[in-house]
Amino acid sequence: MRSQPTTTIAFGREWNLTRLWYGFVGAAGFLAVWWAGGREVPSYLLPTPSEVAGALWTELVSGELLVHLGESLLHYVPGVAGGVVAGGLLGIGMGWSLVIDAVLTPIVRVLRPIPPLAWIVFAIIWLGLGHTGAAFIVFIGAFWITFYNAYEGVENASNELVEVATTLGVDSNRRLLWRVVIPDALPGILTGVRTSVGQCWMMVIAAELFGAPGVGYEIITSANNLAMARSIAYMLVISVVFLLSDWAVRRVRAHLLDWQQ
Repeated sequence: MRSQPTTTIAFGREWNLTRLWYGFVGAAGFLAVWWAGGREVPSYLLPTPSEVAGALWTELVSGELLVHLGESLLHYVPGVAGGVVAGGLLGIGMGWSLVIDAVLTPIVRVLRPIPPLAWIVFAIIWLGLGHTGAAFIVFIGAFWITFYNAYEGVENASNELVEVATTLGVDSNRRLLWRVVIPDALPGILTGVRTSVGQCWMMVIAAELFGAPGVGYEIITSANNLAMARSIAYMLVISVVFLLSDWAVRRVRAHLLDWQQ
């Protein structure tokens, strides 16, 4: 039987203090084990948390951290934006139109199982190792995630809502799609967008490991030079950026779906 958690109100929301305390204990335990392990081996095998914090501070005050993060964003943002828009539109189109679905399903079934990283070679040959090639890899990752969420959302839209809307006079396909089906499918579509925003950071790092400039490139070059503290510092940067972007998407999602409350 679970005990009643201790809560408080701050910054306009309710906080579970019991859960926060357990989280703090878990994080402190992790850092303690990491610190103890780092003291027993050379720093090129496992740097201590203080060494990683020092490397992170050095990169921050020198400005290098912001430069490399900006380089990653130069291919992350257009890749995600393009993939989400293209995948969402195609998923909605195939989910709504039987003709488009019948024409494109064979192509989708052939291309979908191919992992985004398998396109890296073609991205290098077609677009080079710069931002365009990396954005192409990110685009493919965001495209398929958003496509399937949009497709399933529209395909599984409530028939009852469509029938009610038709009865009330919404008689054209365009109005049914815009006023009934897409709003009903919006939670699934936004789930795809949120998943894309998170998963595509993995695509960014993978693309940069092959030479595109950015945080991922710094992770691998630092590791090759046995500067593991610097490498882990940039790994933590990716984690922080992911958490911030996920928080932003959840806020937008909550705002767009406020009408469901």
